[in-house]
Amino acid sequence: MHRPYGKTMTPVIDFHTHIGRYEMYQSWVQDLYDKNLGTDARAQLDELLTPRGYDAYLEACGVDYACCLAEENPKTTGMIPNAWVAEFCAGQKRLIPFCNINPFLHARPADAFAHCIKNLGMRGIKLMPGYQGYHANDRQMYPIYARAEEWQIPVLVHTGSSIFRGFRLRYANPLDLDDVAVDFPNLTIVMAHSGRGVWYDEAFFLARLRENVFMEVAGLPPQKLLDYFPELERLADKVIFGSDFPGGPDIKKNLDAVRVLPLKDDTKEKILGGNAARLLGIVG
Repeated sequence: MHRPYGKTMTPVIDFHTHIGRYEMYQSWVQDLYDKNLGTDARAQLDELLTPRGYDAYLEACGVDYACCLAEENPKTTGMIPNAWVAEFCAGQKRLIPFCNINPFLHARPADAFAHCIKNLGMRGIKLMPGYQGYHANDRQMYPIYARAEEWQIPVLVHTGSSIFRGFRLRYANPLDLDDVAVDFPNLTIVMAHSGRGVWYDEAFFLARLRENVFMEVAGLPPQKLLDYFPELERLADKVIFGSDFPGGPDIKKNLDAVRVLPLKDDTKEKILGGNAARLLGIVG
């Protein structure tokens, strides 16, 4: 059961988790999971990554909702199909499915996106330009943005570095999203990883500048957030927690690390769920 919340408690939301089975990933991704989880990574993921198993794990971590991401990255990470993620999350109130559309795998990417939202019941989209080889402000993506804006679907976009083979950093500059934010002023844009490693200042400034752009901090050590973003408190309403599980294998540890940061309690509540709840339309 979910922990009760409402006027006196904010839900805890992990905006960035991966639920692909071990065998769905490229060998170099499997190597990372082996490193993070130990030599029995496959067995651990097989046990965790069933709908009931994952729900129980999230409950134990104190997570009320988790966004579960599809991936269409045959060359860089692997294939976690949209339909598979939708089925995994079906009937699980805690799990929120996000689709991924690789524009080079679909003759009509916007129609593929529409199918995911309208027919598969997915509630967000994750875009992965650096893994798939396009800039986020490429006009081929604009029909997707237009529909997401119309339907009030949040768009999560990878920004910053990745260690995986075949990833191209030049496609992951958060400033590519400035064009998108201007051209689609009512579109909710969330920068996954907040420009990790290269563009922290750019991501922070863009979130300050554009009302519809948010920062998501998956893959960043929580204890270093104030090193990367010294004025984080100024963006209390624009920062969203994500774990990058199983790349970040201990969700509870990451949550606890945020809770001890020298920030206002209200700011930490917003980061750990309040801001995400607003973007996802989750109410107590």
